[in-house]
Amino acid sequence: MKIDRDTVKKIAHLARLEHDPETEKALMASMTEILDWVEKLDEVDTEGVEPLIHMAYEINIMREDYVGEHLDRSAAIKLAPRHDEQFFRVPKVLDMGDTNSK
Repeated sequence: MKIDRDTVKKIAHLARLEHDPETEKALMASMTEILDWVEKLDEVDTEGVEPLIHMAYEINIMREDYVGEHLDRSAAIKLAPRHDEQFFRVPKVLDMGDTNSK
């Protein structure tokens, strides 16, 4: 299957990929190569082959769930390295930057 520029632009938009005209040809070639490979896979005779459900044959060993002793909220909060009276204090994860710079 041949991928054209309109298809590359549509896929890039949907995937939120930025690209320039110079990389467009390389993207078209790569996508065409991938689709050709998938078409070749479609030619393989899979009659009698069971579908693969998991990539490994390991089986999870589950333990029985039970209710046991637990800390009340205030005791758990007091064990945290950083806390106030009601909440755990954690480091900032997202840095939104200076929103007034625009």
